[in-house]
Amino acid sequence: MKKLLTFVIALSAVTALVAQPRAEYPRPQFERSEWINLNGEWSYQLDLVNTGFDRKLFDSRGFDDKIIVPFCPESKLSGVEHKDFITGIWYHRTLQVPAAWAERRIMLNFGAVYYESEVYIDGQFVGRHTGGSDSFAFDISKFVADGKQHDLVVRANSDLRSRTQGAGKQSLRYNSFGCLYTRTTGIWQTVWLEATSDYSLDYVQVITDIDQRQVVITPRYYNTLSTNTLTVNISENGKVLAKKSVTTVEGMPVVIPFRNFKTWSPEEPNLYDVEYIIKDKDGNVLDRIKSYLGMRKIHVDGNKIYLNNKPYYQRLVLDQGFYPEGIWTAPSDEALRHDIEMSKAVGFNGARLHQKVFEERFHYWADKIGYLCWGEYASWGIDEKSPVAARNFLSEWSNIVVRDRNHPSIVVWTPFNEVWWPDNVQYPRLVEDTYKLTHALDPTRPVNSVSGGVLTPFYDICCMHNYEQDPAKLKKIIYNGGKLFNMHSYTKTPTISSGNVPTGDMLDKAPLQTTEYDGRRPYLMDEFGGIKCLEANPVPDIEGREKQSSWGYGNSAVTKEDFYKRLEGQVDAILDLQDLVWGFCYTQLTDVEQEENGLYYFDRRPKYDAERLRSIFAKPLKTSEDKE
Repeated sequence: MKKLLTFVIALSAVTALVAQPRAEYPRPQFERSEWINLNGEWSYQLDLVNTGFDRKLFDSRGFDDKIIVPFCPESKLSGVEHKDFITGIWYHRTLQVPAAWAERRIMLNFGAVYYESEVYIDGQFVGRHTGGSDSFAFDISKFVADGKQHDLVVRANSDLRSRTQGAGKQSLRYNSFGCLYTRTTGIWQTVWLEATSDYSLDYVQVITDIDQRQVVITPRYYNTLSTNTLTVNISENGKVLAKKSVTTVEGMPVVIPFRNFKTWSPEEPNLYDVEYIIKDKDGNVLDRIKSYLGMRKIHVDGNKIYLNNKPYYQRLVLDQGFYPEGIWTAPSDEALRHDIEMSKAVGFNGARLHQKVFEERFHYWADKIGYLCWGEYASWGIDEKSPVAARNFLSEWSNIVVRDRNHPSIVVWTPFNEVWWPDNVQYPRLVEDTYKLTHALDPTRPVNSVSGGVLTPFYDICCMHNYEQDPAKLKKIIYNGGKLFNMHSYTKTPTISSGNVPTGDMLDKAPLQTTEYDGRRPYLMDEFGGIKCLEANPVPDIEGREKQSSWGYGNSAVTKEDFYKRLEGQVDAILDLQDLVWGFCYTQLTDVEQEENGLYYFDRRPKYDAERLRSIFAKPLKTSEDKE
């Protein structure tokens, strides 16, 4: 009977795990053992005219309708599928802190909530967060009692068309159109509770120095005591290879010599386990965190990007991170891994993660599998000349860089995409501030300040976007863009006038500060292709179907064979310019809703022959002998 009871309990635990959406630990580089996943069924109420406070929804004991967290209410997986604009939504669920967590600091963590959010427990205000893509947490210790059930309410609101918040590829119209898609509102990443100590780690910055053969770790604590110690263990297969113990002092780096290591790369993604342990003066463990690191160096030298001190040609694909049933949220952890495996299968060694801040589990799989990533903000939708938008952006971008800077797979930061002089003063100021801030928070990676837009004096990498479909014309455009130095000459620059700024404002009188590519920094073709193929994506003959409901760049290839020929011609055109152009990014990995120019269908089914694609994208660079 005892064995049967044990089996039933174990089976129930497995069933619960399977039933709970996104049950995996959401922060694999900073993992604690004592945590509770709050994903699953919550209740909710839409608040489309902002009357929720009048109705005291913050003090709710539950709403009538149900939603599955962490999927946004626009998605099928949420069970809601409300496709119109959602200006406000309230969530409710109960929570209970285990008695075993008595005397612990209780942290309530959110992977991401779009866009502004407020948290209440039993009607009491806990905290507020602004930002739709960054993670955040609140200390709820004083709001909860051990073993008691509490009412947790989360309010989320979004004013997508205010132009003060990053929208990315969310459509600002009712319908999706062109290359803009279904919106995401509210909770869209995992929510969880965690037990910590008053003297736990808040976060760490890890710099792997392969030249001096050391690891430099700078910890940030909730609080410190001079009698507490931090021990850092670096190990492989259970064997400790490097170790150091220090007194817990805020902001002081821990320098750990690490002599015999293997570097991390897409070809050999070597990772080492890391353990952080904080003990008090009596040897009691106050905090224990599991993590990992990859010994990797990325830097710019002349017009090339180097990985581990060797020139490394990046063959990237544009990945927008949309899913048919989850929109911004992957349906499963396996789906995140599968996207990376699909990309590598057709010859790419990395991705430009486009107009979306990807969740930490994606970066974990990129670290594990070996996949270069350009981390990008969802910058479309903001007014870059607005001080309010700049304020919102800078705080959110700072959190994103701090959250993700320890992942070896991330090699470039891209804060903005395709900006064309919204004004002559506030915009260049914002780019300068962003460039300097990014380097202050992470001095180890190059910054692609504005991908495919105008250059300002503050950039480490220069990138062009062009969807010319004829390979010969594309090659000429790329060559002129880099060799003739005026990177915005191929796109008409908007004229600043009193029609789009206040009359008499300095913004319409200030001189335009143009910057020309100087040839001394890397130049990449980081958007091209976007080829739609009629044989692969035929437009159904449906009466009333909108013209843009099947969308791609330029004229469509008719057959798959035409597609392969055009694709190979475009890739060859770029590879022929390898002395000038040091890498490319093809648009795109999958179809997204009506945009049907992916290498895979939106549901991730294969569209083309993987080996044939690989033979094109993974073509070797020409050697000196080849050029002769």
